Amino acid sequence: MTSSAPAAVSASVLDLAPVVPVVVLEDAADAVPLARALVAGGLPAIEVTLRTAAALDAIRAIAAQVPDAVVGAGTVISPEHVTATVTAGARFLVSPGWTDALLDAMKASGVPFLPGVSTTSEVVALLERGVTEMKFFPAEAAGGTAYLKALASPLPQARFCPTGGISLASAPSYLALPNVGCVGGSWMVPGDAVAAKDWARVERLAAEASGLGRG
Repeated sequence: MTSSAPAAVSASVLDLAPVVPVVVLEDAADAVPLARALVAGGLPAIEVTLRTAAALDAIRAIAAQVPDAVVGAGTVISPEHVTATVTAGARFLVSPGWTDALLDAMKASGVPFLPGVSTTSEVVALLERGVTEMKFFPAEAAGGTAYLKALASPLPQARFCPTGGISLASAPSYLALPNVGCVGGSWMVPGDAVAAKDWARVERLAAEASGLGRG
C-alpha cells in the first residue's frame, strides 16, 4: 500500500525526540517490528536510509502499519529520491549534503527536510535560502560539539541535528548545545540485534536513548 499524501509533521523534526534512529535495513520484513520497538522505546521519528534496495519498501511498510511512527528518508541525494520517498510515505527528508536542485526538490515536496552541512559557508548559504534547520554531517569528523558551539554565537538562527559517529556517551554533550534540537545515531539499532530480530533489545536501547531528553 502506497501513501501519496503523507500526514504532515505538526512539530519540527528537530523537536519530535532527542534522538532520531538512523536505520539501514537489508530486509523490508524487519521494518515494521523494528519501528514498533523504536516507538515503544520513545523514539517515534525514524530515518530509513536509502542505502539498500529494501529502503523504499521499508518506508512504505512503516507508513502503512505503524501509525505512531514518523518515518523519514535519509541519504536523499537527488530530486528523484525526493519524489520516490515522499510517494512511499516519508514524512521528512534528510540529506548528507545539498545542491540547488536537491534543495528545490525538497522545498517543493511538502514535507519537512534537513539538508546536510559541514561548513560555515554551507550554513550561511542555506540561511540565505530561508532554511534554518539542518543536518550537521559527519558530526564527529567535521568538528563535533566544539564546531557547533562556535557557530551558535554568529549564526544563532541555525538549528542542527548532528549525525555521524555519535554514541550514547557523546549524545548528551551535543544535546546540551543551544543550537542542537536532536541528534541522529544508530547505536540503538545494532546490526546483531536486527539480524537476531531481538526487538526487545532494540526497545531497551531506544528507551535509554529517549531518556537523554528528560530532566
